[in-house]
Amino acid sequence: MFEEAQLYSPVTRGEDGVTVHLADDHPGVNDPAYRERRNAIAAAALDWNPGDAMPRIDYTEAEQEVWRTVCRELWPKHDRYACRGFREAVTALDLPADRIPQLDEVTAALKPLTGFEYVPAAGIVPLDEFYGSLADRLFHSTQYVRHSDAPLYTPEPDLIHEVIGHGHLLADEQFAELNRLAGEAARRMATPEGLQMVADVFWFTIEFGVVREDGELRAYGAGILSSYGEIEEFRDMEIRPLDFAQMATIEYDITHYQQVLFAADSMDHLVDEVGGFFAKCDDETPARLGVSALAG
Repeated sequence: MFEEAQLYSPVTRGEDGVTVHLADDHPGVNDPAYRERRNAIAAAALDWNPGDAMPRIDYTEAEQEVWRTVCRELWPKHDRYACRGFREAVTALDLPADRIPQLDEVTAALKPLTGFEYVPAAGIVPLDEFYGSLADRLFHSTQYVRHSDAPLYTPEPDLIHEVIGHGHLLADEQFAELNRLAGEAARRMATPEGLQMVADVFWFTIEFGVVREDGELRAYGAGILSSYGEIEEFRDMEIRPLDFAQMATIEYDITHYQQVLFAADSMDHLVDEVGGFFAKCDDETPARLGVSALAG
């Protein structure tokens, strides 16, 4: 299991304004300009309210170069490692490779395909709000970009992960529907245990899922397909069949490559099993699957 808060730098607002609290080992922790930039981008998201125009970020040339570097290095890997639906979504969404798209641009391209829209997030969004919003076809996305000293690495989800990884999934009708079903599942939950199970299954499917396709293992998880390093390594990890009880109880280190991945036998199998889980799970599901006993 994991805690969503581990993935983000906490954001606070005080008398001195908005502060993003970077970890001691964050690539940008000793860069005052980067820290000021993160604070300003987070403040823009915190000031946004539904119905307002989307905050537009005037990205620096250094930030644009990070985006260009990632696109240049990652997109050829998608041809080799991504599942068919993701590859086709790359063409359909048609994101620019030479500059960072604004979130309203992503929405303009995405909404006609599957109805999904992007909304800004300063950092972590509470589990019930983040997952529940998927039921309304809303995806909360950060707008900051990883530090330019490490363009192919980020210790936390940034705009590159959330647009290149999740955006392409949301541009595919089947994956968009799985996200929507996950949102409906989260909204059904009245207990922390039920909501956490939805989050854990989402982690091992939408974030780090793999599927067998055309005789080989392909990735569909946004976490794999937005990671320059992990996309090269996932086929060497321990691959297990889909098992939702294991997904909800397995212990792992989120700061390293995922050592255990769960594979669907085909895209149809993925849609039936994962979609079926999200469509039917409720607050009693952890007990029915023996999750409490396994976790203990």
